[in-house]
Amino acid sequence: MSDYTIYHNPACGTSRNVLAAIRAAGIEPAVIEYLKTPPSRETLLALIAATGLPVREVLRSKGDVYEQLNLADPKWTDTQLVDAMLAHPILINRPIVVSPRGTRLCRPADTVLPLLPAGSA
Repeated sequence: MSDYTIYHNPACGTSRNVLAAIRAAGIEPAVIEYLKTPPSRETLLALIAATGLPVREVLRSKGDVYEQLNLADPKWTDTQLVDAMLAHPILINRPIVVSPRGTRLCRPADTVLPLLPAGSA
């Protein structure tokens, strides 16, 4: 089992680039295609907490679902935003990488570099 996990969307160029960087460092991460296997509430909350980011920054703000639900409206609470991400996993921004060096939303792709072993970048 790998010490690295990537919450990945293969249709996303940034996600593909981050996965490639991890593999180029000689690491084969656990790859979770979160659109096929969405995280549980507990896992999503733990990922958000581990990134140190506010819920809204882990929310993907592009796309039809975001617009249809009017998620830009500040009336949405963190709990409601998490509920929306659980109901519509496409709203989870990606990729999120879990590593021994921390957990990070890796946008842009080069933000994965500090998570990789020293000398691998």
